[in-house]
Amino acid sequence: MNRIVVLISGGGSNLQALMDARVADIVLVVSNRADAFGLERANKAGIATCVLPLKPWLAAGGTRASYDADVAEHVSVAQPDLIVLAGWMHVFSPSFLDNAPSKVINLHPALPGKFPGARAIERALAAAIRGEIAETGVMVHEVIPEVDAGPVLGTAAVPILPTDDLAALATRMHAAEHELLVEVVRKHLAPPPVSSS
Repeated sequence: MNRIVVLISGGGSNLQALMDARVADIVLVVSNRADAFGLERANKAGIATCVLPLKPWLAAGGTRASYDADVAEHVSVAQPDLIVLAGWMHVFSPSFLDNAPSKVINLHPALPGKFPGARAIERALAAAIRGEIAETGVMVHEVIPEVDAGPVLGTAAVPILPTDDLAALATRMHAAEHELLVEVVRKHLAPPPVSSS
């Protein structure tokens, strides 16, 4: 079975979706926060975890580039076939990307070119309230140094309803995220078709 490493910063619901779908062997979960609930999900499933917080690293005199390189080193030890950022709330520099042992993909709660960076769901809802948009969505993309701008691997549109508040929209967005992430990971790790020639 293919090996993946999942990087998280919070609850880990997308990690759980990958665990439930059994699309790959999750060999390591890395978090930048020790209190991330996703670590508990991984521990209950017997998956190795690693906590690498940024603030203590910087306080000890490290640089952001050296932190990113250290994260890449920890990930490399697990020898993944794919690295999945599923709610990882740091933007990686080339120090990570140049040293990553496999392709790095990211799940972002917006459609391509819309609402890059943090609070994307909140910003989409505000735009809908202003009458600027009627839908938002989620995407999975390859990670490049520019925020949420790498080649798109999959998208799913999510309508914004007139009755939506942030919680209602976020619930539907998370459901779309879980489905799309599993689909993209499964497709990426599928063996290439056998040539008949």
